[in-house]
Amino acid sequence: MDDLFGAGRDDADGTDDPGEDGNGGADHSGHARGQARSGAGSASPRSPLAVRMRPRTLDDVVGQQHLLGQGSPLRQLAAGSDATGPAGPSSVILWGPPGTGKTTLAHVIAKGPGRKFVELSAITAGVKDVRRVMDEALTARDLFKTTTVLFLDEIHRFNKAQQDALLPGVENRWVVLVAATTENPSFSVVSPLLSRSLLLTLKPLTDADVEGLLQRAVSDVRGLNGKAELSAEALAHLVRLSGGDARRALTALEAAAGVAFGDADDIDAVDTDTAAGAGTAEPVTIQLRHTERALDVASVRYDRAGDQHYDVASAFIKSIRGSDVDAALHYLARMLEAGEDAKFVARRIVISAAEDVGMADPTALQTAVAAAQAVQLIGMPEGRIILAEAVVHLATAPKSNAAYMGINQAIADVRAGLGNGIPAHLRDAHYPGSKQLGHGKGYKYAHDAPHAVATQQYPPDDLVGRNYYEPTANGAERDIATRLERLRKIIRGK
Repeated sequence: MDDLFGAGRDDADGTDDPGEDGNGGADHSGHARGQARSGAGSASPRSPLAVRMRPRTLDDVVGQQHLLGQGSPLRQLAAGSDATGPAGPSSVILWGPPGTGKTTLAHVIAKGPGRKFVELSAITAGVKDVRRVMDEALTARDLFKTTTVLFLDEIHRFNKAQQDALLPGVENRWVVLVAATTENPSFSVVSPLLSRSLLLTLKPLTDADVEGLLQRAVSDVRGLNGKAELSAEALAHLVRLSGGDARRALTALEAAAGVAFGDADDIDAVDTDTAAGAGTAEPVTIQLRHTERALDVASVRYDRAGDQHYDVASAFIKSIRGSDVDAALHYLARMLEAGEDAKFVARRIVISAAEDVGMADPTALQTAVAAAQAVQLIGMPEGRIILAEAVVHLATAPKSNAAYMGINQAIADVRAGLGNGIPAHLRDAHYPGSKQLGHGKGYKYAHDAPHAVATQQYPPDDLVGRNYYEPTANGAERDIATRLERLRKIIRGK
């Protein structure tokens, strides 16, 4: 089976670089995390597909084109020059979700001329490891004219003392630091290190990016070597489940290919000896059922650009509005499992909090906004927990659309031409000549009145007595209704 996957093929230079990003790469391929290691290392014949498909140049990198233009800092680093010229920083901090190419970019940079690659993981490395690397880097620079590229994975796990240990090497350019993090560096990286490095933000891969990566992996000699092909349904399923993570997509493809080749062997459809040899056998088609069996995940019928997108989102919101928390969680799960953008889901939850829960539970909007911000900060898959908490709050909360209906009615009146002018006593009386126009005359300062509520006219003449907000008897609006009745009587002098 290894031969069918083309696992024996190495990079053109006779090596293959293990690592973590599927753009590509897997999880360090047998090397202990946190242990410093130099060089690219030889690829095992059983290296995962994600490792074998790692790009060897920046031109092979999928996505991140906003960082890879001609003359960009990353291209200058990969070519062996400083990131922003002789006086600029030559170290970078890569911030982005898993599987977007952080490790890949570090390996490509390390392949520049006169480079030595060393990798540390912040999970297990300590200050002693960092200082040892710095000492060795200084020796390599002074004695052998070799630049050390230090890739530090998950730098956000380093405490302040550990990050401070990096400063001499970065500031004096003993090393080119390429640090990777999935958390916002503004909160997790010390300011001195941030100021000495370029902060580059990586974006999740688009569906088109992942689709191209999968097609390349199927045909490339380092991948499946043309011995398999993907049906349209299987390809769409893999893209959908990848969530913009290249490593996840390639790992899923490899698993599905294993199932497909196993089925072919069972029915004698493929002579594996022939397939591993001259490559004359018909390619095996990876079907949707192979991806489902390999991943133990059923294909979710969901088109993010079609009817299913709108139908499921509509059912989701209506379930929240109808206070069916179980149905709401079901539709949330369907959207997330289908690869829907978590930010889209969070936006819908915020809207629902204001439109459907409203003032019956004013804390619902606070929960929804906090959830949207937290999902932006945390990302997926952990973001599902945050979204679920917000959905449970909204679905079980008392409901009121009174504020929503109120603004709609007010807008309708404005569009109908109602609300002519502004009472003179409410107009701006601060500019010269305004008092001669009667502006501000007779205005009652609310704080001078009992309970800070004064009797006076606020709306235009043609809207006096018009009520837009009619609170319900649900939740917190019960108390608001009682208070509002008293307020209107005082203000209107009734």
